[in-house]
Amino acid sequence: MSDNKSSVKWRISILAIFAILAAVGFLLSIMMGSVSIPAQEVFDSLMGNATGTHEKILNSIRLPRTVVGALVGMNLALSGAILQAVMKNPLADPHIIGISSGAGIAGIMVMLIFPGYEMFVTPVAFVGAMLAAVCIYILAWKNGIRPVRIILAGVAVSAFLGAGISGMMIFNSDKIHNALMWMVGGLSARSWPHVAMIWPYSLGGGILALLASRHINILQLGDEVAKGLGVRVELTRIVLTAIAALLAASAVSVVGLLGFVGLIVPHAARLIVGSDYRFLLPASALLGIGVVTICDTVARVAFAPVELPVGILMAAFGAPFFLFLLRREL
Repeated sequence: MSDNKSSVKWRISILAIFAILAAVGFLLSIMMGSVSIPAQEVFDSLMGNATGTHEKILNSIRLPRTVVGALVGMNLALSGAILQAVMKNPLADPHIIGISSGAGIAGIMVMLIFPGYEMFVTPVAFVGAMLAAVCIYILAWKNGIRPVRIILAGVAVSAFLGAGISGMMIFNSDKIHNALMWMVGGLSARSWPHVAMIWPYSLGGGILALLASRHINILQLGDEVAKGLGVRVELTRIVLTAIAALLAASAVSVVGLLGFVGLIVPHAARLIVGSDYRFLLPASALLGIGVVTICDTVARVAFAPVELPVGILMAAFGAPFFLFLLRREL
């Protein structure tokens, strides 16, 4: 009993550390840039007690961008954590297995062909993500689901959808700049309308994910045990996949194909807090916020005056970590 209490206290302590990291990342993202803003002015502005140029920069540029980055990091981390449980594969990730590509091809179709209907990007991207997930399940199914087949099917689906995205870009070459920035994933020029696009899906998907933590824990015991405990396994997998697809689609529709967040963040959190999803999901969400906001800040200031899309920096760090996981898990 005492060991269990110690374990809970340890995990709560880790959650507190991750919360501090998320807060630090959020604050640094607001303070740092082409114009550095002191912490006191940041707090005065947030309290509504500041005026002038710095106040306009904070409220019109930095704050909405940082909020979008935090929500995107949370959504992708939660999506990756759920998919790793549902697909029984620690290497699962919405970007690698093709769900983000499904959301991407649907979203970019709206952006390029129907540019006046931006408000429909997220629901259309969700449909694309779900269709990609269905294709992956169908291709990977052979007397059950095996983790390696899911990865291989996901890579194939992702490559096929990537070819479709490239084709649409060629046929819409006059709009290719925005599409290219969207494909690598970036937070440049994100504003309050983008916050309005993503926060309802982040709130709803985040709550559903946390409420589903008990069912995810039961799924980890195996299908037969889960059925014996009264869980409808296949229905639960479909619902959880839908939640993961919604979270990934909302992130993709706002910042584009930002990769590796859904892979490295949940796995790093799992190495520290363990596989109990009551703690793993909030840990992943907080760590995702910290990682994306800090990486975006580095990408924004390290190569100033050139701003590097955060997706490039995430890929630079994420690819070596992915190779480490492949060596560790396979």
